[in-house]
Amino acid sequence: MSTVEQIEEAIRALPARERARLANDLPRLLPELDGDAAWDRINRDERPRPALSQLLDEVDSAVAEDPAQ
Repeated sequence: MSTVEQIEEAIRALPARERARLANDLPRLLPELDGDAAWDRINRDERPRPALSQLLDEVDSAVAEDPAQ
């Protein structure tokens, strides 16, 4: 059994209250789970992302047409 499998098994064995506590602490323990940090990395990355740019342009257009969306 790998270390990851052991960790997964240990997490599943935790009482619900402890799992909830762990879920709240995961972004601190694993910074890559922090959504803001992920977006910051994307924003700082200067590589072209045409699909993401197109999607965001479409969202901007939709919001401009109907801000209630």
